[in-house]
Amino acid sequence: MSESNAAKDPSSRTRGKAPGILPGLLQGMVTTAKSALRPTHTAEYPHAEPTLPPRSRGVIALLEENCTSCMLCARECPDWCIYIDSHKETIPATTPGGRDRQRNVLDRFAIDFSLCMYCGICVEVCPFDALFWSPQFEYAEYDLRDLLHEKERLGGWMATVPPPPALDPAAAEPAEVTAANRPERGRP
Repeated sequence: MSESNAAKDPSSRTRGKAPGILPGLLQGMVTTAKSALRPTHTAEYPHAEPTLPPRSRGVIALLEENCTSCMLCARECPDWCIYIDSHKETIPATTPGGRDRQRNVLDRFAIDFSLCMYCGICVEVCPFDALFWSPQFEYAEYDLRDLLHEKERLGGWMATVPPPPALDPAAAEPAEVTAANRPERGRP
């Protein structure tokens, strides 16, 4: 057979070599045996409680006392899934000759978790620390309409909010603390 015919015939290239099927099969069986002997990482969820990372996002909890109905969380929400209703209440003056004050009273605070994408923008923009991440994740419902959670249910999750992490002892003091500890300047 001439060299030009040998280059065209694919069976002529493997005639002198051992077939590659057996080593590949053995290598696959060795890999299977190795993985079969390793411990599994699967947790049987309903029977075994999962260990969540410390800062996991589950559901948004509401601390109603801190909410001033500023509407910042509802305005910044990209999904428009936060609903807030409030009214103004007049507080009489505490001193004679003083003027009456007004404050917002929260009537309704609801989050529709069927629309929420858990981005956390509402928690970050809240200037009064009224919204927190709770690691609670078991709030599935059979009906989609039941995922609209009102302030009572959101407030119930505050008990599951973990405390903030401790400050790093090697970190510098915050500017606010430094300014508060500074002695007063003398007046000329």
